[in-house]
Amino acid sequence: MTGYLADDSTASAPLPSVSPQPGRGPLDKKRIRIQHLQAAKEQGVRISMLTAYDALTASIFDRAGIDMILVGDSLGNVVLGYSSTLPVTLDDMERATAAVARAASRALIVADLPFGTYEASPEQAFASAARLMKAGAHAVKLEGGAARAETVALLAGGGIPVVAHLGYTPQSENSLGGPRMQGRGEGAKKLMEDARALEAAGAFAVVFEMVPEPVATQLTKELSIITIGIGAGPYTDGQVLVWSDMAGMTSWSPSFARRFAELGRELESAASSYISAVRSGEFPGSDNYRSE
Repeated sequence: MTGYLADDSTASAPLPSVSPQPGRGPLDKKRIRIQHLQAAKEQGVRISMLTAYDALTASIFDRAGIDMILVGDSLGNVVLGYSSTLPVTLDDMERATAAVARAASRALIVADLPFGTYEASPEQAFASAARLMKAGAHAVKLEGGAARAETVALLAGGGIPVVAHLGYTPQSENSLGGPRMQGRGEGAKKLMEDARALEAAGAFAVVFEMVPEPVATQLTKELSIITIGIGAGPYTDGQVLVWSDMAGMTSWSPSFARRFAELGRELESAASSYISAVRSGEFPGSDNYRSE
């Protein structure tokens, strides 16, 4: 469904593709795969990752040359209006993953397993992950440390690539006491043990969220798998941000995010201009419709 009707002479031309940025070696590919990301780690080429939850946004990021798209359960906060990720369902994630997969032809797509869909048993996790893979994901992400090693092993052994998630894990916000830095002091040892256990179980990557930079840096050096940081300093193999934080879509964004644009203000301004044009009769103008 489109927002307007047009014949062939007035239809908008497809947006041109943007070639991957030059000089990125192993990531200068038409389709990013796990072996390309691993080669990037080994060659010191930084990996870029953003969230996306719909076809329009995913297509823009894919054309820009993003390496990985995370269909995150942050869908709950960003799109569905929830105050946390906890209410997000597997149906929600399946629908969003399918939309992103239809739009992105280059980036490696990772889909979050939402709360309540993998914790009960490795078998439950496999059934949930299989749905997301059938929807178009190339890998799934799950939260938790060594306690998830058996689950990671079953998924990886069954052909489902796994990204682990350590540090601040939003699905556990109630037990963690909210969004707080993890891995400080004595907690650093436990986080390191968890990371090694997940690597041994077969995860191909791990996200470190709100982890002290020295801990994330040390693990990036020690682990053979890919590390992706968010609020974990500049020395991980790659970085991930929620796209609305990156693009300045809201009045507030976390301190670890950089606002690379202020699209929220621009969109509000565009909507305001549209309202004024409609009320004044300026829109639609003579070039926006046909009399015969």
